[in-house]
Amino acid sequence: MLLRKMEELDLVQVCAIEKEIFSEPWGEEDFRKAMQDSHNGYLVAEEQGTIAGYCGYWGVPPEGYLYNVAVRKEYRRLQIGYHLLCKLIEDAKGKKIDALTLEVRCSNTPAISLYKRLGFTEAGLRKDFYSKPNEDAVIMWLKPIQ
Repeated sequence: MLLRKMEELDLVQVCAIEKEIFSEPWGEEDFRKAMQDSHNGYLVAEEQGTIAGYCGYWGVPPEGYLYNVAVRKEYRRLQIGYHLLCKLIEDAKGKKIDALTLEVRCSNTPAISLYKRLGFTEAGLRKDFYSKPNEDAVIMWLKPIQ
């Protein structure tokens, strides 16, 4: 599995994953704009030409915000999300980011477990943060990045 910087050619597959997983998916233009900012970081996991997963953050040094983390259903439970996020955290450190935050659906226990494994801690709830369906979000932080 190759972990690398997301490229524009990846966007068709990335957006297909977005549509499969998220109720309010990002489009190609959303990713394109995010990738243009030098403070942001977007990565993909590629297996023989197939994008298996991706993740990204927006950076406003000294903090960053995880926006996108997704793994195709058929590639789950292979540690792809873990390895992508480890690489993303290293990338963020190199861009003077010393803390990362995110929101995750309260019901997404696999993701919450993954984030805790990476050192994120729960910091609170955002009521009705998600729609389609409506759900609260757990706010999590990784600080300082080690």
